[in-house]
Amino acid sequence: MVRTRVVQTLFAYYKDQGKTPLTARKELLKSFADTYDLYFVLLDFANALTAYAQQQLEEQAARSRATHREWHANRRFVENRLAQQLFDNRALRARIQEQNLSWDSGMPAVSAIYKLLIESDLYRQYMASAENSYDSDKQLWRKIYQNMLPQNNELLDALDEMEVVLDKANWTTDLDVVLSYVIKTVKRFTENSTPETELLPMFDDESEVKFATDLLDAAIRNHSRYEELINTHLKGWEADRIAYMDRIILVTALAEIMEFDQIALTVSMNEYIELAKEYSGEKSYQFINGILNEILRDMKQDNSLLKAATLRHV
Repeated sequence: MVRTRVVQTLFAYYKDQGKTPLTARKELLKSFADTYDLYFVLLDFANALTAYAQQQLEEQAARSRATHREWHANRRFVENRLAQQLFDNRALRARIQEQNLSWDSGMPAVSAIYKLLIESDLYRQYMASAENSYDSDKQLWRKIYQNMLPQNNELLDALDEMEVVLDKANWTTDLDVVLSYVIKTVKRFTENSTPETELLPMFDDESEVKFATDLLDAAIRNHSRYEELINTHLKGWEADRIAYMDRIILVTALAEIMEFDQIALTVSMNEYIELAKEYSGEKSYQFINGILNEILRDMKQDNSLLKAATLRHV
């Protein structure tokens, strides 16, 4: 995710000629904060869905009273203990309030996912089960986050809308990664978890943010040098016909390979080839791998590469 954000920031930087390196750095750091906000928003989805379910129960109760029909609500979902722990969590509530994060503009997704949930076997079995334990409450939410939210079109549309309303960016880019962090967080909760239970930090290691800003700085500072290397090794490709994203990925990859000798070459190569598969054209990863291999082969021959070169073939 760190490299993805650097590439996205560079893409915007070179598209907007009026930006400065300092502006790019600020945008990079904001993108990390925005992604961290998404983590809290998705954790708070449990509260939004529970509140919506409670509202549905109240409306059903009102209809029953109006028609003088007897109706007994099954309150198991709205009284889910894991959802209550998330609602009570002080770190979550503080972030939601401080950043003015809200599901208000995302309610169409809440409604659609609730309908999907109550029609599912997962929900029916949960509501009818004789077992009423904390573990079953927790497993329900783990499965909602793991099975119902990824690739959900209503959720994607809602996050796009919320991005605009909340002044965020690229929320759906790493949605699956952020959902994995949410699932990891859910797994950490126990029946005895208190409102002071710690959530995941923005970075596993603070060195990650330094790596990101240093990588961005290196890519901008040495951009002309990297572009010259790329153009020299095109061999039959016309420079002006190369996809813009491919150039940005190549520049970033070269910045990492040449400036961060402590990172294994195979790691750098793998990361940018996978990034190309995800964010560029269908055959871009093969083109990027070929150009990098050509550049590295020449650097190995003239001993200008600081780390051992093991060329990758894809």
